[in-house]
Amino acid sequence: MNIKENVENLRTEIEKLKLENNIKKDIIICAATKYVGVNEMREIISCGINNLGENRVDSFLQKYEQLKDESIVWHFIGSLQTNKVKKIINKIDYLHSLDRESLAREIEKYRENPLDCFVEVNCSGESSKHGLSESEVIPFINSLKNYKSIRIIGLMTMAENTQDFESIKGNFRRLKMIQEEIISINLDYAPCSYLSMGMSNDFKEAIIEGATLVRIGSRLFK
Repeated sequence: MNIKENVENLRTEIEKLKLENNIKKDIIICAATKYVGVNEMREIISCGINNLGENRVDSFLQKYEQLKDESIVWHFIGSLQTNKVKKIINKIDYLHSLDRESLAREIEKYRENPLDCFVEVNCSGESSKHGLSESEVIPFINSLKNYKSIRIIGLMTMAENTQDFESIKGNFRRLKMIQEEIISINLDYAPCSYLSMGMSNDFKEAIIEGATLVRIGSRLFK
């Protein structure tokens, strides 16, 4: 495992992709650290990636304590159970998995200042995945207007588990269309300017279709 080399290669690939597709916006790399330990996380930070994404509450809490001396932007990218909200909600900077009002109510109860959230959307329609159906997204966002502790900065999805990259691009394209519809509504609590989509195997398709943040694990830590 050569993390520094992996980071350099990934950045080169992303810059080449942006150039080829005339993409001007910045792409945030969020390192998905579910399967790595604190030492690898320190190394990735030393390579200039300090957006770190965790999936599980217990693992997040352990790593959060061990890395307090580092300057980290913490993303919680896994599904968050309502009974665990209190444990982490004032320790994270971004939540990528807001998908139900019961979760919003718990965030509202415990969060001390507005939290930047991504609404999770199940664009693949697979029953194994969390998230709202496409038709549920705008009604759900409308229901959040009185939640002072929630700011909807974007949408998140995981593409279909397939080798059919045209189908994957279609998943991402639909998320982009929903984003554009939300932006047109012009809600002050839901600017929705970010798209969290794309992982190690499909980040190129995601960036081409409008991703502003990619969640990368194995490509960085293999």
